[in-house]
Amino acid sequence: MSRRASYHTTVVWKGGHWGHLTMGNGPQMMFSAPPDAHGHAGVLTPEDAFVAAANTCIMMMFIWACKRLKLTLEAYECYAEGTKLIELDRTEIFTDLVLRPRIVVRADDGEDRQRVFRRVERALELAHKYSLVANSLRSKVTIEPAIELVPGP
Repeated sequence: MSRRASYHTTVVWKGGHWGHLTMGNGPQMMFSAPPDAHGHAGVLTPEDAFVAAANTCIMMMFIWACKRLKLTLEAYECYAEGTKLIELDRTEIFTDLVLRPRIVVRADDGEDRQRVFRRVERALELAHKYSLVANSLRSKVTIEPAIELVPGP
C-alpha cells in the first residue's frame, strides 16, 4: 500500500533580491538570487539548494545502501556540480548534474577486494535508483566515483 508524506517551507520576501527561508524541519536562513542574477554572494541560492538537494539525498541513500550491502563505510565526501542552460529568451534549465563522490570503504583481511569494489558500485547504483530527489529531476544525473578500499583492523 502506498503512503504519502508532506514537506514544507515558507519563504518571505525581505526587499530587493533577499528572502528568508524557514524549513519545516526547523532551520531558517536568508537566501538570494546568485550574484550573476543580480543577487548576493555568501548566502544560499535556489541554484545551490537544487544541487545540494540531489547531493545530500544521494549521500543519505548511499549510507542506507552500504548498511544493506554490509559495507563498512569509512569516509564519504562528494563534490556536485549542476550545469544550467540559459536560452536566448532567458529561460533556464539545469541540464546536467555530476556528482563526484570520494568513498573509502574497509575491506577486511581475506575479503575479495574486487567483490567489495563491486558492492560499493552496487551501493552507488541503489543510491541513485532510490534517491527521491534524483528521481524527481529532469536533469541528467551522473555519478563519477573515486573509490578507495582500506584494510580492516
